[in-house]
Amino acid sequence: MQVGFTEDQLQFRDVVSRFLNDKSPPTAVRALMESEQGYDTKVWQQLSQEVALLGTHLPEAYGGFGFGPIELGIIAQEMGRHLYCGPYFASAVMAGYAILNSATEEAKERLLPEIAAGTKIAALALDDLSGADAVGDGIKASGGRLNGAAAVVVDAHVADSLIVVAGTSDGLSLYEVAPAAVSITALDAIDPTRKLARVSFEDCEGELISGPGTVDIDLLWDQMSTTLAHEMIGGAERLFETTIEYMKMRVQFGRQIGSFQSLKHRCADLLLELELAKAMTHEAGRFMASGEGDAYSPNMAKALASDAYLSVAKQAIQLRGGIGFTWEEDTHLWFKRAKASEMFLGSPNWHRERMMQRMEATANV
Repeated sequence: MQVGFTEDQLQFRDVVSRFLNDKSPPTAVRALMESEQGYDTKVWQQLSQEVALLGTHLPEAYGGFGFGPIELGIIAQEMGRHLYCGPYFASAVMAGYAILNSATEEAKERLLPEIAAGTKIAALALDDLSGADAVGDGIKASGGRLNGAAAVVVDAHVADSLIVVAGTSDGLSLYEVAPAAVSITALDAIDPTRKLARVSFEDCEGELISGPGTVDIDLLWDQMSTTLAHEMIGGAERLFETTIEYMKMRVQFGRQIGSFQSLKHRCADLLLELELAKAMTHEAGRFMASGEGDAYSPNMAKALASDAYLSVAKQAIQLRGGIGFTWEEDTHLWFKRAKASEMFLGSPNWHRERMMQRMEATANV
């Protein structure tokens, strides 16, 4: 099993980091989160064509580059670090994995190359984003017609295609639905850098693009959760580093506040929590890539990353004192992403419960 990044992966990370450092500074993030669309179309074209990140984890047969969860994790971590605003997670990760896992060969050949090229933005409609257990209860399909609602869909407002997981008499199935056939209502979100919408289906026509009842929701949840954990680790690292820089600069009582012993201890505790979450997240990426390791690692990664990100975000505000609470200070941008991501795809408690269920199932085999 791979236990660290290869030289090629480190070089790849540097390329992604330089691109996002140039294209996604805090000034751009602030402008995009206030816009209705929520992303820069020119940067999206560069992301998909010049640095070709959308198809990194997709097989070459479908227009991708044939890498996997480790390389995707590198991208997600850098996007979290730079708070990239755009439909990458919705289209390439959520919809991309759903199609790759469950769609028919014809649907894969039709949809994935366009997603990899960035010419089609897809959004995955799940009727429950708080956990995999209840998916399929809120959206039902019968005879090619869909009814119900997805209370929260990421980047549905800019989607060219909606990929819907619906409950059927056979189980969970995958449908493609035209955005024009549904009602899409933008939502006010705590994190304005990730646009959300409610999608309602009222006797909508959908095209079945999977076998009946063939969606493996647990696999899809693991893939999405592992990628999200990487994104959260990137954001937490950025906040921790900028907080340390601020503490070295801020002078109080004639000394840099970073020299105060109590604050050193606080930062040491944060670093320990962050490094533990980072190690678990990278372990989850390796498990998803090779299948070697513990099946519960994606759940533990999401739980630890959620806790670490929010801990760092809270302390980043507090250690900056009064300025940490101001709109002009950029810290609140990452704090809002941390808080929203904590519950996205399942709370830490839900993931720990799922982890225990999996450990128990393994012990009983």
